[in-house]
Amino acid sequence: MTLIDTTQSHEVPFDGKAIYVREVAALDPSLYHLSPDEAAFFKATTGISDEEELKAHILMAQEKAYKAAPYPCIYGFGFLRCVNPEAFQMAYQHIIYRMGISKNSVYGDIVKIGRERQGAVFLDIGCCFATDARKVAADGFPVRNIVASDLIKEFLELSHVLFRTTKETWPAHFIPGDALDPEMLSVVPPARGPKQEPLPDLTSLTSLNPLHGHCSVINASAFFHLFDEEKQLHFARALAGLLSPEPGSIICGIQTGKKEKGIVTQVEQGAQYDLFAHSPESWEEMWNGMVFEKGEVQVRAERKEIVFAVRKIELLYWSVTRL
Repeated sequence: MTLIDTTQSHEVPFDGKAIYVREVAALDPSLYHLSPDEAAFFKATTGISDEEELKAHILMAQEKAYKAAPYPCIYGFGFLRCVNPEAFQMAYQHIIYRMGISKNSVYGDIVKIGRERQGAVFLDIGCCFATDARKVAADGFPVRNIVASDLIKEFLELSHVLFRTTKETWPAHFIPGDALDPEMLSVVPPARGPKQEPLPDLTSLTSLNPLHGHCSVINASAFFHLFDEEKQLHFARALAGLLSPEPGSIICGIQTGKKEKGIVTQVEQGAQYDLFAHSPESWEEMWNGMVFEKGEVQVRAERKEIVFAVRKIELLYWSVTRL
């Protein structure tokens, strides 16, 4: 079933501007796949134990999201953190999909912060359905201290649809908005020394700016590669300004990477996406010296090559930790 008119062109936001998608592919249910661990997670979070009922429910949420914004990551079930590699390769070769925060080497540290640090705030930026936020909450991060933000307001609303919750039953805080707008997220210097200001009332947030210096963990998965090199540096500085000065505070993510930094071109649905990809070395240099003063943070960046049949995908798994 095609949810939107595939004979018309559609706009999707990319790198701060609109990309015209000329050929919106019909959704393909054969790409749906959950590993046993993922199936257990979605059964537990949705309350749906029957596998066919769960599949129908996820397909329904996917259709609604695809109508809001026909991103390749929605088509390819990137919001589930995994797809069937063989079917994925045959049907849609070029997409980079969300791998999930739990795949990051610092995930244990993130969960520990949520359980042990008083007033710890977790921010999931560019969150889509906020699946990563749901995962950290399931593993012990206090839900009331979770903030999730995305440009597409409908994605945030559909998080409640996908996980069958309400604001009352899952009281995290959803903040829609354009992170390039300084009214939403401005660049300030990284906080240093002991925190002076009290944590703002998270229920009253209309932008991310009141969180300056208050975020213990910031997750930015499948986010940076949507922007050119200049904007990536801008966002790195913006997120650094949100990070708590407390040692051990973390910014992390997974995104397109390269052995040597440069452009990765993908053509999806009649539109060309030029993704700027950092190398582990250039990523470390940016954060440790250009964003933070040299020696203020520990940067881990690992490039991994994943092969689907004949298609090779390079991903950068990374974290920035305050020392």
